[in-house]
Amino acid sequence: MVGKLRESFKRIFKEEADSVYFAPGRVNLIGEHTDYNGGNVFPCALTIGTYGAARKREDGLVRVYSENFPEMGIIEFDIRDIRNRKEHDWANYPKGVIYAFNKAGYQFSHGFEASFMGNIPNGAGLSSSASIEVLTALLLKEIYGLKTEMIDMVKMSKLAENEFIGVNCGIMDQFAIGMGKKDHAILLDTNTLEYRYAPILLKDASIIIANTNKRRGLADSKYNERRSQCEEALRLLQTRLDIIALGELSEEEFLANADLIEDPVIYRRARHAVFENVRTLKAVRALESHDLTEFGRLMYMSHESLRDDYEVTGVELDTLVELASKVPGVIGSRMTGAGFGGCTVSIVQNDGVEGFIDQVGRAYRDRIGHDADFYVVNVGDGAHRIG
Repeated sequence: MVGKLRESFKRIFKEEADSVYFAPGRVNLIGEHTDYNGGNVFPCALTIGTYGAARKREDGLVRVYSENFPEMGIIEFDIRDIRNRKEHDWANYPKGVIYAFNKAGYQFSHGFEASFMGNIPNGAGLSSSASIEVLTALLLKEIYGLKTEMIDMVKMSKLAENEFIGVNCGIMDQFAIGMGKKDHAILLDTNTLEYRYAPILLKDASIIIANTNKRRGLADSKYNERRSQCEEALRLLQTRLDIIALGELSEEEFLANADLIEDPVIYRRARHAVFENVRTLKAVRALESHDLTEFGRLMYMSHESLRDDYEVTGVELDTLVELASKVPGVIGSRMTGAGFGGCTVSIVQNDGVEGFIDQVGRAYRDRIGHDADFYVVNVGDGAHRIG
């Protein structure tokens, strides 16, 4: 891939790239819509992701190109004039990271050229946007010789998504992509940013991502609405409880104070946030105890809560999980990501992988009317320089 990207860069920009970088996609094994509620998440970095080649320029011009959107050609802008422009489409993500660096006190007088190439399915919910953000942050650090640490680049990438792109996401995606570790998932407390790595020891099983092929755009979805509903629940609970996030509550504490939330929709949203957080901690303990059966049971429970309490699944995701649950060798399955389309993640016994893809694929096509795509994925390292 390094050679392919260098060739692409030279073809587009007529010069050799200085360096090549990689930032993975991510999948969250359990703990959905808890990150912006101060709860726990359990994501891992994948070996698919976004590649970038870059070189520094002598003037202030930034020129970026994506092999995934060749029809858009080279997109140009001045590094001292960073604005979100609709016609710049995907390039607003790198621009957002430059904006975040500027806001953190970094100023750039010289521009750069960069060619990007990704193998994350666009719109699948595996964080292609966060991947290009963290990749850009790493690229800026390297080509300008900055001293910033990865955790700071993670925070700036999140800021880019929140303020420049306008998606009110939590920090999980950028954190997993920046801090990922091969063959490990990350238990992250999004309230404190305390984290620890947990080995992914699946023995005779594999992780399979199933893409509904229903495109979903976070900024256009009801994601921000769900977040505001949880904020309202928190505000109501704070009239009695000394808390700063829903993730601080146990199931018992939430139920004991649920009378404060009269709106049944707001109540269900908050119940998911609290119960999913507890479920995530239980799931990590199960994995560390080598109890994959319990981990799988909790995955199914997570999906049910996302379907019934948070209402972010939809017929495509529900169909994939329902079909998966009927296939021999499937340990657990659930939607992953923001929902409203995107992907499911399933843990499947290795001797049942081919049958799973065939059986679920055929039944999904028959019921939904179009194909799902399946990826047997490996757990890889976070963003890093590769050449």
